[in-house]
Amino acid sequence: MAATIERPRTDDSADLPEHLRVVVEALDRLRYGVIQLTVHDGKLMQVDVTERRRFS
Repeated sequence: MAATIERPRTDDSADLPEHLRVVVEALDRLRYGVIQLTVHDGKLMQVDVTERRRFS
């Protein structure tokens, strides 16, 4: 399942809480890969970013 994600403009992300800013920055950097969010008791605890690079 693929989805297009509209990201906030860079100047808008400065107003976000740190944990959301980390997710937005990961989305901005990543071209192909996975962003995994770990949540405990309804709170974001960890963000893992796995980038895929394929060579032909």
